[in-house]
Amino acid sequence: MMQDIDAEPVSTNYVSHTRTFIEQRYQKYLDDITPFTIGRWVGAGLLTLAFLARVFLLQGWYIVTYALGIYHLNLFIAFLTPKIDPAISLLEEDGGPELPTRANEEFRPFVRRLPEFKFWYSVTKSTLIAFICTFFEFFNIPVFWPILVMYFITLFCLTMKKQIKHMIKYRYLPFTHGKPKYSGLNDTGKVEATVPLISIPSIPEPQAQIPKE
Repeated sequence: MMQDIDAEPVSTNYVSHTRTFIEQRYQKYLDDITPFTIGRWVGAGLLTLAFLARVFLLQGWYIVTYALGIYHLNLFIAFLTPKIDPAISLLEEDGGPELPTRANEEFRPFVRRLPEFKFWYSVTKSTLIAFICTFFEFFNIPVFWPILVMYFITLFCLTMKKQIKHMIKYRYLPFTHGKPKYSGLNDTGKVEATVPLISIPSIPEPQAQIPKE
């Protein structure tokens, strides 16, 4: 009796330690692949192509594909949307950091509502789940797939049109490439932009010739 009581906490601790170990290893794997942005997205693209190829060859699971497309569209819109909505920040007196709207304003990087790594992670995980669903006939609901395609194209166009109007209205771009890089302060306290120096080859001065006698 006492041995059974003592064995239960040991078994519980073993399961807890095993789960913690797996979670730590998984988190370390995610941390290791974080800098490899291009490689991560190439892998996500290949996984998506494999899923679409399976759906095309099996001629089924259109509901799963439609749901996956809608979910990816929502993730993409969150990726393009700033973390602090300009429409809300304009209504507040002290709305915190705002997006720069002029060229001479202080540079502030674009902070997304959905960061790039979480965007990739959600896309990869959802595509993998949808790929697993194609192995179960329960998710293969018969449906007229051209209607789903038209629904998705219409929803995509309307959503992107709304997002582009929002970007034009509040004058922001969801990318920070091409921003000026600054080197420091000059004597007047203004920030100077870094300008690459161009080396100009020196031209030798002509030497005076001594006339021969």
